[in-house]
Amino acid sequence: MINKSAPEIEVGIMKSGKIRFKLDGKFQISSKGSVLEGDAEAEIIGDAISILCNEKRSNFVGPLILEPLDRVGARFTLQDVVIGIGFHWEQKEEQEFQGALKLIMAENEIQVVNVISVEDYLISVISSEMRGDSSPELLRAHTIISRSWLLAQIEKQDNLADSGEAYELEHSTEEEYIRWYDREDHDTFHVCADDHCQRYQGTTRSHNPEVVKAVNETAGEVLAFDGRICDARFSKCCGGVVEEFQHNWEPVYHPYLKRVEDNPASAGVQSGDLKVESNAVEFIKGSPEAFCNTTDASLLRQVLNDYDQSSSDFFRWELRYTQEELASLILEKSGRDFGEILDLVPVERGESGRLVRLKIVGSRQTLIVGKELEIRRWLSSSHLYSSAFIVEKLDVKNGVPGSFLLRGAGWGHGVGLCQIGAAVMANKGYKHIDILKHYFIDASIEKRYE
Repeated sequence: MINKSAPEIEVGIMKSGKIRFKLDGKFQISSKGSVLEGDAEAEIIGDAISILCNEKRSNFVGPLILEPLDRVGARFTLQDVVIGIGFHWEQKEEQEFQGALKLIMAENEIQVVNVISVEDYLISVISSEMRGDSSPELLRAHTIISRSWLLAQIEKQDNLADSGEAYELEHSTEEEYIRWYDREDHDTFHVCADDHCQRYQGTTRSHNPEVVKAVNETAGEVLAFDGRICDARFSKCCGGVVEEFQHNWEPVYHPYLKRVEDNPASAGVQSGDLKVESNAVEFIKGSPEAFCNTTDASLLRQVLNDYDQSSSDFFRWELRYTQEELASLILEKSGRDFGEILDLVPVERGESGRLVRLKIVGSRQTLIVGKELEIRRWLSSSHLYSSAFIVEKLDVKNGVPGSFLLRGAGWGHGVGLCQIGAAVMANKGYKHIDILKHYFIDASIEKRYE
């Protein structure tokens, strides 16, 4: 059954003790009916959300929604929105949004939520995840993936709420600490606006007509498998082989998120079983043929926003730490004192060579950590490019390495669509359907609403 219109969603934008914003157009406060316009700020005073606008202060108890009287032309602008949270490109921006502005009390801070239709949201997401002048076929493919992921997450959230079961993200014993990160920790909105979910930066970048065209031409279309919307994931660069879902998140196998060699079937490239350490070492040290193995600067500029281009080492990368740097970093990020770091030992790898579990051997304690994002968090001041890496111990004296060299592959979790690989495919003339078939095995395109 096809619904007639796109659903609305709620997107968590930011949380702060004081929110500064501008209402460009008239916005009606649903709880009282009063209309606001112009520069404003909101903060918690007592048990109320207090809004100062045009030198007039009003207090509101509980969540409030500012609805635009003109849904098409009205906008609101937020100051100091943090993007790339915890990553190497983290920065603050002024961002503009359409739709409604929702303010929620979250302890002593205000959670800002944007209420917007799925299709308007997608126009921004596609522009925020990549440049709007990317290949039209890439834009169409990414639009279908982003729409699928979003609706699958909302469906999953509803099912979890109906079941009443607690969703487990952590497993801890004396020998190991396993933690994965998904979007189930958002309980006051559907998705967040940062890389934790999908990059959403309002209308700040959603002005390219090609993006609007891609969204409109695929309206309501999703990837589906056995009648259910696919949990369609994507990352910047798989590094040559696409990872499987269960190695990064909850232990659930999705048949459409299988291992994929990121090269043409005609190339016949086989990277071997990368769960085997010797094969993973050879793979990471090498430079196998892959769609995402490109240094074409003009192509990368189409796919990556300016802040993504702070690095060009997407396919293969190196990172060196002194003993002091690594020990201090792990202490800071894990909260555990390992003493001197004696070794980093691979325990389990996924299909792409990404580490699922890593043993950290210290002079004071030894612990296995996982899954891939937790490993990346512990071994970087922001996030390591990926967990597909090998470790070389250097300057070893009395069993204590003086430094560590990490050699890695890919950028991101590597599951589903590889954005750089897909950009190369589109540039080579592949249609968006072919791109989707390459990364999502046996999935089909279904239309869920007009």
